[in-house]
Amino acid sequence: MKKVFVILLFAALVFTAQDGFAQSFKTGHINRDDIIMGMPDYDTAMKKYNAFGQELTNALELMQVELNNKYDQFTKEEKNLTDLVKANKAQEITDMQTRITNFQQQAQVQLQEKQAELLNPIIEKANNAINAVAKEGGYIYIYDVRTLVYVDTVKSTDIGPLVKTKLGIK
Repeated sequence: MKKVFVILLFAALVFTAQDGFAQSFKTGHINRDDIIMGMPDYDTAMKKYNAFGQELTNALELMQVELNNKYDQFTKEEKNLTDLVKANKAQEITDMQTRITNFQQQAQVQLQEKQAELLNPIIEKANNAINAVAKEGGYIYIYDVRTLVYVDTVKSTDIGPLVKTKLGIK
């Protein structure tokens, strides 16, 4: 009987200690995308990114118009051309299609690189602010709500407003 009492007392102490220990952990959550999109630097970066993308789109459209014109001219003149000239013009059209495809692939890579070039400093600035708020507030963990399935907003603190204040965002 005494053994049972000691075991129950030990179990109660363990559970009480675990509850107190668990409560000492301070957790927070944030939607990092909201913070990043709220930063003034983000709007500037997106304008530059969109202008760059539009420049590439315009160049691609010009290439496509040129290809269409060559193709239309070829189909109109095809019956009057010798086999050698026909083959040469067909090869020109094929080469132009290949250049357009290569341009599209290179443009996609350049767009991704431009996005990283413009957004990485903004993301780093946001991360630094999140880290500073977490350290100042004594948080053990900060979770990004985009990847969470559930957040208990009573036990977890939304540090978004604190980070926005640190970054000077209204």
